[in-house]
Amino acid sequence: MRSFAQTPSNNAEERARELLARLSPEERVGQLFLVSFQGREVGSNTPIYRLITRYHVGGVILSAANDNFTGPEGTVAQTAALIRNLQQVAWDATQSPSVDARSGQPLALTYIPLFVGISQEGDLYPNDQIFNGMTPLPSAMAIGATWKPALAEQVGQVLGKELYALGFNLYLGPSLDVLDVPNLGISGEDLGTRTFGGDPYWVGEMGKAFIRGVHAGSNGRIAVIAKHFPGQGSSDRSPEEEVATVRKSLEQLKQVELAPFFAVTQTLPGDPVSPDGVLVSHIRYQGFQGNIRASTRPISLDAAALEQLLKLEPIGTWYQGGGLIISDNLGSNAVKRFFDPTGQNFDPRLVARTAFLAGNDLLYLNNFVGSGDTDAFDSMAKTLDAFVQKYLEDPAFAERVDASVLRILTLKYRLYPSFALEDVIPEAIALNEVGRSQSTVFEVARQSITLLSPDAADLSEVLPRPPAPREGMIFFTDVESARQCSTCPEQSVFTVDGLKKAIVRLYGPQAGGQINEAYLSAYSFQDLTAYLNGAQELVALDNNLRQAEWVIFSILNPRRGHPEANALRRLLAERPDLIRNKRVIVFAFNAPYYLDATDISKLTAYYAVYSKTAPFLDMAARVLFQEVVPVGASPVSVPGIGYDLITITSPDPAQVIPIIVEPLGSEGATVVPSAPQTTESPSFKLGDVISIRTGLIYDHNRNPVPDGTVVRFIITTGIGDKRIQQQVETVTNRGIAQTTYKITEASPVEIRAVSDPALLSQIITINITDGQEAAVTAVLPTLIPTETPEVTVTPVEVTPTPTLEPAAPRHASPPLGLWVIVLVLVWGLGLGVGGIAARALAMRLAYQQAMFTVIGGMIAYIVVLLLPDPRNGYLRAGLPGILVAILFGCGIGWALGRLWQVAGGHMRTWLEHWLGINESE
Repeated sequence: MRSFAQTPSNNAEERARELLARLSPEERVGQLFLVSFQGREVGSNTPIYRLITRYHVGGVILSAANDNFTGPEGTVAQTAALIRNLQQVAWDATQSPSVDARSGQPLALTYIPLFVGISQEGDLYPNDQIFNGMTPLPSAMAIGATWKPALAEQVGQVLGKELYALGFNLYLGPSLDVLDVPNLGISGEDLGTRTFGGDPYWVGEMGKAFIRGVHAGSNGRIAVIAKHFPGQGSSDRSPEEEVATVRKSLEQLKQVELAPFFAVTQTLPGDPVSPDGVLVSHIRYQGFQGNIRASTRPISLDAAALEQLLKLEPIGTWYQGGGLIISDNLGSNAVKRFFDPTGQNFDPRLVARTAFLAGNDLLYLNNFVGSGDTDAFDSMAKTLDAFVQKYLEDPAFAERVDASVLRILTLKYRLYPSFALEDVIPEAIALNEVGRSQSTVFEVARQSITLLSPDAADLSEVLPRPPAPREGMIFFTDVESARQCSTCPEQSVFTVDGLKKAIVRLYGPQAGGQINEAYLSAYSFQDLTAYLNGAQELVALDNNLRQAEWVIFSILNPRRGHPEANALRRLLAERPDLIRNKRVIVFAFNAPYYLDATDISKLTAYYAVYSKTAPFLDMAARVLFQEVVPVGASPVSVPGIGYDLITITSPDPAQVIPIIVEPLGSEGATVVPSAPQTTESPSFKLGDVISIRTGLIYDHNRNPVPDGTVVRFIITTGIGDKRIQQQVETVTNRGIAQTTYKITEASPVEIRAVSDPALLSQIITINITDGQEAAVTAVLPTLIPTETPEVTVTPVEVTPTPTLEPAAPRHASPPLGLWVIVLVLVWGLGLGVGGIAARALAMRLAYQQAMFTVIGGMIAYIVVLLLPDPRNGYLRAGLPGILVAILFGCGIGWALGRLWQVAGGHMRTWLEHWLGINESE
């Protein structure tokens, strides 16, 4: 790949201004449009040729739906040739004399590189446009499940390198949408795995890393357009077919939807972590402008709403610094239905003008056919002509056009130091590296695969070993097929035997012989659906299912128009007899939240894999055979297992928060070190200002807590009754919170920190005396507080001070549900024993037996709760241990009851004999 120096932003803008001054109105207007076209031909008789040469469009978007690619063979080479031909057409049009159609004067046209864009989101069909030849990248959610921005950057580098090698210079992505609450009511229409996750902070972190990677991989030659501004993760329906609505106030949008866009626009365009532009969605926002009953127009068409958003910081500074605003597809069904719900009347000129005046710099036109127009070219040509006419007649409109064209040209100059064809078209040798980055995808697969159910601690009990060589295994797969183009042959994207083949390759006769292929069978969800519907011809499936010890499902998201996608849920609900006493394993190769709690309770194990490419199939096989331990964690909430993302990303209460106290630096604050420091403990004296910071605060997944997590530093001074406590509230930045404190009196100073629900921290003490320096003493906590920590006085080095006696460790209360289970079990056993005893004994004796059984079970339960565990007694035993203990206690109680009755009978007989009592008397 050629190496190019990045043109400074200010220089790029200066050159853009110079070029803008030389452009004709037609050339200026043309730069405002991103168009699509059908097929792969760009000859002089094609519509795209005329749009480039006559109307000077600013760029094109390639997609599989428009048959711009071929396949499955030769996709990469053909795409590179197509892009090269498009740029060549634009170049050639400027090399021959041209005449202005209006004035008849000769024109000196300037070659301006075309934007050639694509949306390539990962995980093959339907989110990728090219799914042959390139490295099949993971979905965004798979990247999010690793919780490692470094991997997001690596994936971005692969994508940037390969897109640049093909000739692309505009990437519509990544998606910065936040899926905070999975919308299961629109199965198959929600974002699915197209988002990094449901936490705004982590979506922003992954987005920054991914953007940096694309820029680095392309050597700064690809413009990254983050989408879908201002966020459609909470939309109530598919935004492609109908204008969706997000019901949130502006403040709520700032906290969730807008937060990732704030994160990536902290720096100006041209910075590696900053997007070059944003793609504006066709989403309404209800409550956005204060009135919860009022909705905006689609943001892409609402000038007031979009202007309000673009003034929010830091987006406002980023936008003023040259950030490009691109509309989403103006030819979508959603836009057509918005302007006319009947779909009968569509005025493309009105739509384009409305979107442009709303604030979009670049207008994306796909399937842009107006009512009464012959085709898309006709509609686009009329729209461009109308813009030119408006430019000539309306100075305000012309000024608005010039401002947007300046942004567009500035971005193009940032991509290319000179507008020369040889600088725009990459060298052919770069294609040799396309499709060769499987190792990156494999690493994402290894670090993302997640065990959803059961808990890791219980997995060894339900799955103590992998499948044995002579155990039957039956695979059911929700297959998916696609075509690279309408005339291309259909190819399987997710095959019926994909997981089976991976297992045979990794563990079959040629790889150690852990399994016998003769015991493996594979069927599609369509086959399973037909079987459940009573199809008589599926005898082999019936036999294999009944004989199998392992039943393994590979599922995707439930898709509209594909009823077979619900085959697993039907089997669980309608025919549980077919899977009884079998090991039922489910791998979710899409989003993990489509199964509910009842479904999951019927499974032996449930894993989230997030992507369906070959490396993820291999990883699923390795997990099944217990070669790999799942280490990923879901980046979205999974209601079916009670996995709530807000709770998971809050501070882990089991941690002890470290506290570091240091002298205040000359800049007014200390610099957080990147590695542990080994210097001696500092000393302080009266009047010093000290810097106090925490170490890394971790969430429940052992990741740093999100930025903005509240931390309270509790600083106590004085002795005895004169103790004074003050609290300083601050928030985390990259998992660390920091504040400062001035020592104003000669007395002991005690410092601790809490970040709910993490209430334990180191306790720092400094015993300040007049004229003396005091060293810092760090003490680990000795008790587990259940509420906000009270002030405690701890020993210091110089003057001993009284200490509070630590409370004895407390056992956390067991869950209410556990109490109910225990009571039902114990009393059920007691009543059962009493009922059986009543058949052979007197009612009084049967009652005694029942009560002894109940008392024995309850005593056993109490003993289990008193096990010496610093966190929770019942957690040490676990639910199975508690049940076994209760059964044992009930048995002991019953035995003692019988012993009491027998011994009591003998005692009564002896007393009667000793007292000489005669029953007959």
